[in-house]
Amino acid sequence: MIIGVLNQKGGVGKTTIATNLAAVVAKAGNRVLLVDADPQGSSMAWSSAREADPLFPVISMAKPTLHKDLPELAADYDVVIIDGAPRVNDLGRAAILASDVVLIPVQPSPYDVWASADTVQLIREAQQFKENIKAAFVINRKIVNTAIGRDVANALEQFDFPVLPNALCQRVIYAESAAQGKAVIETDPKSEAAIEMAQLAAELVQTKTKTKTKTKKERKAA
Repeated sequence: MIIGVLNQKGGVGKTTIATNLAAVVAKAGNRVLLVDADPQGSSMAWSSAREADPLFPVISMAKPTLHKDLPELAADYDVVIIDGAPRVNDLGRAAILASDVVLIPVQPSPYDVWASADTVQLIREAQQFKENIKAAFVINRKIVNTAIGRDVANALEQFDFPVLPNALCQRVIYAESAAQGKAVIETDPKSEAAIEMAQLAAELVQTKTKTKTKTKKERKAA
């Protein structure tokens, strides 16, 4: 299973999600590979900050032939997670085409909702060549005890991809863990952040088994 964590908007928390999701899946006993497809190399930097033995390998593959080069590597792993690049359409397209499931992080902000249209368009274009690609939104950095996450989820319905039911909340433990090249499940396995990440991993498996989301046009024609 190849999961692409992608959004054409920068600063939505892709690397935080990719690294922590990879750790949760690896801790569950899976062979995991994390692919840094962002020229900024944030996942590689996270890995370099680590002093302990790694839970999984992290490699850099920020090139537009990712979808052609990755399958051979992916065959040796149970789960591959791609930390995608923002604002670089060729790299974004390649990461989407390489993925079975595309996870789109969106912060609880109208700016993020508006910017999501670009990512959705790239996925729709990729589905013309690989129609079994699934996609879903996850609300990231939700402020605890506020309703704005629900409001954003409602606004995202216009794009026809599902919004995963469990949001990821803004928590200090993410930054504290990242500074040491660790994931929250290592820093505190019983933390709310670790629980949220485990829920996200389970939801992504369910997303892969669901049928392709229909567009509004397809639903009207049905």
